[in-house]
Amino acid sequence: MASTPETRALRWNLRVEDSEDALVRAASAASEISYSSFIRSAAVSEAQRVLADRRQFPLPPARWDEFTQLLERPPKIPEGLRRLYAKPNIFE
Repeated sequence: MASTPETRALRWNLRVEDSEDALVRAASAASEISYSSFIRSAAVSEAQRVLADRRQFPLPPARWDEFTQLLERPPKIPEGLRRLYAKPNIFE
């Protein structure tokens, strides 16, 4: 398979303490996932969590104005959701 920038596999070279390595190897074995797949999956999951939890969203002024306009517009309530909430609650 030809490698493109989007699909090219890169190699990570990390230094870890023996105790950290033992912990990760034990967790990968317990998960029945290869060591490298476990590390890659854990790193990607943590990266997604960190980036999703950002509190600041720097944008150029024009993009910021567009963003705030989208936030300030009235919500669109789908008709199906409107009908669902119009029904009596079965727990009452």
